[in-house]
Amino acid sequence: MKRVHFIAIGGAAMHNLAIAMSKKPWYKVSGSDDEIFEPSRSHLEKNGLLPEKMGWFPEKIDESLSAVILGMHARTDNPELLKARELGLKIYSFPEYLYEQTRSKTRVVVGGSHGKTTTTAMILFVLNKLGLNPDYMVGAQIDGFENMVKLSMEANIAVFEGDEYLSSPLDNRPKFHVYHPHIAVLTGIAWDHINVFPTFEKYVEQFAKFTELIEPQGRLIYYSQDEHLQKIARTLRSDLVTFAYKTPHYKIEGDVTFLKTAKGDIPLKVFGEHNLQNIEAARLVCHQLGVSNEKFYEIIRNFSGASNRLQKIAETLYCVAYKDFAHSPSKLRATIKAVRTQYPDRKLVAAMELHTYSSLTEDFLPQYNDCMKEADVAFVYYNPEVVAHKRLKEFNTQTVKRAFGGNVQVFTSSEQMQKALAKIHYDNTVLLLMSSGNFDGINLEEFSAELLGIK
Repeated sequence: MKRVHFIAIGGAAMHNLAIAMSKKPWYKVSGSDDEIFEPSRSHLEKNGLLPEKMGWFPEKIDESLSAVILGMHARTDNPELLKARELGLKIYSFPEYLYEQTRSKTRVVVGGSHGKTTTTAMILFVLNKLGLNPDYMVGAQIDGFENMVKLSMEANIAVFEGDEYLSSPLDNRPKFHVYHPHIAVLTGIAWDHINVFPTFEKYVEQFAKFTELIEPQGRLIYYSQDEHLQKIARTLRSDLVTFAYKTPHYKIEGDVTFLKTAKGDIPLKVFGEHNLQNIEAARLVCHQLGVSNEKFYEIIRNFSGASNRLQKIAETLYCVAYKDFAHSPSKLRATIKAVRTQYPDRKLVAAMELHTYSSLTEDFLPQYNDCMKEADVAFVYYNPEVVAHKRLKEFNTQTVKRAFGGNVQVFTSSEQMQKALAKIHYDNTVLLLMSSGNFDGINLEEFSAELLGIK
C-alpha cells in the first residue's frame, strides 16, 4: 500500500487529484488544510477524505509516506512541508504528480490564454463517447464526468488542461511546462497573470518554452490567426509536426449555429467563433488519436459546454441569461462578441466582475479598453476590500470607467449593481453575467430567474 499526503488538499485542483488517487488500487490518501470551502468540502467528505480538523499537523508526516503533494495555497514555512523536507521525502507539485502518474501514456496538453478548458472538455467528450476513457485533468465540471481529474491503470491516453500559472510554492515553473506532451495545443496568447509575468514579453516566453518541451516527434496544433503563435511556429524544432487551424465555416439560423462540413451542416449546442475554433482544435487532436472526422462531428454536435463557460442559466420565450467564467480582456471580448453574433436582434445586457489579481491591478486595467463596447448595457463591478486584501494599489470607479471606455457603468457595491439590473426591462434581451467569482455571493441562477420573471 502506497501512502500519499496532500498539503492544502482543499484546492480546486488538489482535492480532485486526491479523490482520483483514492480510487486507485494500493493507494491510501490523507490531507490537511487550514480552510476548505464548497464545493471542495462536500466532495472530500463524500469520498471520505475531509480532514477531521482544520490546520497543519506535522505528526501526519512520517517516513511511511511514498509522496507528499504540495498545493499552491501552502506557504514555504508550512509545518508539514518543513517536516517532509526534514525527512527527505519526495515532494511533488500538482503537475509533477500528474506527469509522474502518466509517464507511460500518450499525453495531450491544451494550452493558451483562453479556450483551454472548453477545448479539453470537447476532446474528453468525444473520446469518452467512443469508449476510449482517457485519464484527464480539466479545470471545470463536465456533464458525464464525476471528477475533474481521473488517473487509472487502464488508460493509455492522458488529456490535460495546460495552465500557465506556477506549479507550487517551491516550483516556479508554469504548470504546462511540466507535462511534456506528445500532442500539444495552443489556442492563442493574450496577457494574463501580471503578478507572475510582469511584462507581455515574459508571458509570451512561457508559450515558446512550452513548445520546446514537447516530446520528440511530437505534434503542435495551433491557432494560425494569432500573430504571437505565428512567430513561435517559425522557430520550432525540426522534428515537430505542426497543424495550423482557423475558424471553420459556419452559419447561424435562428438561435442555432451550424458547422459547415464536407458531409453537410452540423447543428451545434454551443456558439461563438471562439467555440468554433475550440471545436477545430479538438477535431485535430482527435484525428491524431485515430478518430475520423465523421465520428468526431457525429459526437461533437451533442456537446453542450463546460460548466460556467457560456452556460445557459435561465430562459423564457422572450429572454435568455448566460453565465461565463470570462474575466480577462480576451475572454471578455470573445464572449460578448459570441452573444452579440448569436442574438443580433436582442438587447445585450452584460455585467462583469473584476476579481483576479491581474484585473484588479491599475496598470493592467487599460487592457480592457473597448472590451464591452458591443453590449447595449455594460456594468462592471469590483470590491475595494478585495483590492486591499490582495495588497494592490487602490483605484476609483473613474479609473475603471476610463480604462473600459464607452458606456460602461462601474459599481463598488454588489447590492447597487443588482438594483440597477433589476430596473431593466428584459423583453427581447440577453443577460450575460461574467466572473471568475460570484459578484460577492450572488446565486446567479436564482438571480437571473428573478430578473427574467421566472417563478
